[in-house]
Amino acid sequence: MFESLMRNWWALAVRGAAALLFGILAFVWPHITLTVLIWIFAAYMLADGVFALVAGLRAAQRQERWWPLAIEGLLDLGVGVIAFLWPGIALLTFIYIAAFWAIFSGVALLAAAFRLRAMGEGFLIFAGLLSLLWGIVVIFWPIAGALALAWWIGAYAILFGVVMLTVALRLRRRLGDRA
Repeated sequence: MFESLMRNWWALAVRGAAALLFGILAFVWPHITLTVLIWIFAAYMLADGVFALVAGLRAAQRQERWWPLAIEGLLDLGVGVIAFLWPGIALLTFIYIAAFWAIFSGVALLAAAFRLRAMGEGFLIFAGLLSLLWGIVVIFWPIAGALALAWWIGAYAILFGVVMLTVALRLRRRLGDRA
C-alpha cells in the first residue's frame, strides 16, 4: 500500500487542497444558506470519493490492500449523492450525515494507516483520529446553529487538508529520494 500511496501522492494532495478550499469557504461565507453549504459539502464529498476510489483501484491493480480506500470512496460518494438529491433536508439530518461520514472515514483512514506501517502513518493516524473526534463531537452537540456548524466543518476541513497535504508532500519527497 505504501508503494501505491507514494506513486499517487498527487491524489492525496488534491484531496487535501479540496478540503482546504472547502474549509476556507466555510469561514469566508458563514452566513450562506444551508442549501449552499450542503451543495458545497456534497461537491467535496463527490470529489473526495472519486479520488479515494481511484487510489483504491490503483492499489487493487497492484494486488495491494485496496478495500479501505474503496469503502471510504463509496461512503463519500453515497453521502455526496444524498446531499445533492435532498438539499432541503433538516439541519439535524445534515449534521448527523456529516458526523457519521467523519466517523466512517476516520475508521477507514486508521485501517489504512495501521496497514501502512511506514513513513507517514502517524499523519494518517492523526487524520483518522481527527475525523473520529469531529464526528463524535458533532453527534453529542448537534444543535449548534448554522454559523457554528460552518465553523466546525471549516476548521475540520482545514486541519484535514493540511494533514493530507503534509502526507502527500512527504510521500512525494520519499518517491523523489528513491529516483
